[in-house]
This record gives sequence, structure tokens and C-alpha cells, in this order.
Amino acid sequence: QIPQSHGTGAPVLSLTEVSMRRPELLLPAGNLEKLRTALLYGADAVYVGVPGLSLRSAAAELSLDDLAAGVCEAHAQNAKVYAALNTFARNVDLAEARRIIPGLIATGVDALIISDPGLIGLIRQNAPQMALHLSTQANTTNSEAVRFWQDQGIQRIILSRELNLREVEEIVAAVPGMELEIFIHGAMCMAYSGRCYLSALRNRRSANQGDCSQPCRWEFLLTEVTRPSDPLILEEDKKFTYLLSSKDLCLLGYLPEVIASGVSSVKIEGRMKSSYYVAVVTRTYRQAIDALIQQKEKYRCNPQWMEELKKISHRGYTTGFAFAEEKINESSPSIKNIQTHEPAGIILGYDEIQKHILIEIRNHLKTGESVELLLPDETVEIKTRIMLDDDGNRVDQAHAGHHIRIPFPFPTPKGALLRKAMSIGK
Repeated sequence: QIPQSHGTGAPVLSLTEVSMRRPELLLPAGNLEKLRTALLYGADAVYVGVPGLSLRSAAAELSLDDLAAGVCEAHAQNAKVYAALNTFARNVDLAEARRIIPGLIATGVDALIISDPGLIGLIRQNAPQMALHLSTQANTTNSEAVRFWQDQGIQRIILSRELNLREVEEIVAAVPGMELEIFIHGAMCMAYSGRCYLSALRNRRSANQGDCSQPCRWEFLLTEVTRPSDPLILEEDKKFTYLLSSKDLCLLGYLPEVIASGVSSVKIEGRMKSSYYVAVVTRTYRQAIDALIQQKEKYRCNPQWMEELKKISHRGYTTGFAFAEEKINESSPSIKNIQTHEPAGIILGYDEIQKHILIEIRNHLKTGESVELLLPDETVEIKTRIMLDDDGNRVDQAHAGHHIRIPFPFPTPKGALLRKAMSIGK
């Protein structure tokens, strides 16, 4: 059972020293637009994929040119960029790794995320001073393992997702010289530390080489061998049971406990997620962490933050293993996906003369629809009674990819997202 949140109830933890342990807020950036979105809404750092070696499909990887541009923009805003090469390399991957590592180093990334000892060796040969972060795929679950990797020159370890916060705190105390990072939000894999073979078995698409087809999200029936036409259906679901599909992790209500553990960085999952997802999650956790650091014992988790997280795609929320005594996760028998809002568009710029915001449409928009502009510190309602095309002509609707103008009284930051409520049944 999930414990009463110290973030929403009376805190029992001493948070007088929290300001000294302010964690880095680390966001996923599946492409250059998402990198910019994360920075706009308050990320301290982002992590990106490296072509062919990052445990995600090509749709969530940055070219070296885009990565170099993103690093420059991040550093200009005092943010960091970490590049993931966290695949378990086979012999055929080593040549690609040797080819790409020099160019990757040249982009100026702040650290590389790895899981394979072989790749650690290759990186050390090419860039002995490069900071290395050990992926959660490496299954680091105890302080002696942390010390081992520390002796190998690793600067940070992303701890196993299967640890609870008490265990995390013990490791932080035991090895104070090591930066430690944990996941606090996003989709959870049904396999231990993400080492899943179900996709490879069913589709010949290896999760551990970045090509997971997510069969754990499919609908399964459980049958007994002598009764193939009489499947077992759990009582709580009249249709199917999603035996392997976890709810999404969410520790928003437990930030005092997370920060009190002493971790250096808190990480959001989702390189395959949309810019809208990145915007909402970044802004929500940024506001919550900043409030906690400032308010300490007076901090209370704002219920509106949780309402924001319900407006993005999710499968229901769980605290995962954070407070579990046993390694048991929660599934969502009747939930495939929940989402109340969707992106309406993205800000391309502001016309100071006409007082118009320039928008690229992401989902079909009609005049009169209620649209919200997500600014880093507030949400502003946008009137859509007047929509203009690039030639200044009025239009009554716009489709994805179209550019429109809407009257608005003050400048808005480029890259800010707009959203609208989803139609019932969509």
C-alpha cells in the first residue's frame, strides 16, 4: 500500500538541510525540439540518444549535428547534456562505437551514459577524461557495487529501479563521494532493470538494442493447457487483463522523501514521449522542487500539480518500488492509456507589430475552441475567436502542420506549447 505522502500531509522528515542537497532535474530529449522544450520549462539537464547505441529507436536519437547545436544551447542556459550509449554492445556494434565516439566527444556533451564494460574501455581509449554515468541497465543495487564502479572511474550511477528509497539513502550514506541518480516519473518496464526479452521473442525486435515493440502493453488471456477455449479473466476486468503492463511511476507527492535520500539527480523517463509531455512534466516537477527547497518544513504538494500530470498520456500512477518491502509492481487491468488534453500547437514566434503569436498546429483546431498556453510559470487561456493564415486571411479551422496567427497582447517564448481538451471518445 502506498504510504501517506509527506508532501501532502505533515512532514516528519527534517528538511532544514534540503537546500544543500538540491537535486538536478534531468529530462529526456528525444530530438532537438524536445531538448529545447525541456530547457524552456526548467530542466537542469537533459539526456539524449546516440544513433544506433542508445536503447531507443532512431525516432528518439539526435544526429551529431543536432546534438552539437543542442549542447551549445544548453550550455548557454547553464544546463547540461548527457548522451546515452547504453546498449549492450555485440561485436558487430564495436566498429560503429569506435567510429562515432570521437565525433560524439567533439559535440561537447557533459557525460556519456553507458552500461557495457566494453564500451567503457573504448571510451577510455578515446577520451580518458570524459565523465561516465552508469546506466540503470547495469543493475546497481548495493554500496559495494557502487564502490566497484567508482574504482573504474565512473562519476555517477543511475541506481536500479528496484530499490526503495530507504535502500537508496543507505547507499548515498555509504558512498558519499559518488553522484547517484534515480527515476522519479515515467513508464516502467515489467522486466528487471529493463532487461526484457519479450519483444525479441515475439517480434525479433530487441529491447536491449533499442527496438522494443512493447508487447507488455498488449492484451493477454491466461489459459490452462487442457482448456484452451476457457480463458481465465480476472474479476476486476470484464474484457482482458494486462498482466505485464505496469502503471507509470510518479513520485511527485513524495519529493521530501526523495530529496531527503540525498540523491544528486532525479530523472524523468520518456525519450519517445511528445514535446507536450516534456513540457508538462518538466514544468510540474520544476515548480514542486523549487517550492520544496524554498519552503522546507512548510512545504505542501499543490494538488494542482497532480492535476497537471493527469493531463498528459499515462497508464495510471504508482510509486513503484519506492516504498515497497517486496519487489512487487502495480499493473493496470483496465487501463491502456489516460489523457485528458493534447497539444494544440507550438509557438514559432511573436509579431510585435501586429501583436500576433505565430503557431504551428499540432492537432486539428477550430475557431472558438478553448486553448491554453503553457508558460514556464503559469497557464494562460488563449482566445481563438480569430485565426489568421500566413496571408492574414481569416480561417475557421487549421490542421496539423498548418501555420496560423492569433491575436495576443504580449510576447511569448518561442517553443512554448499550447494544449486543448481532448474530444470525448478520442
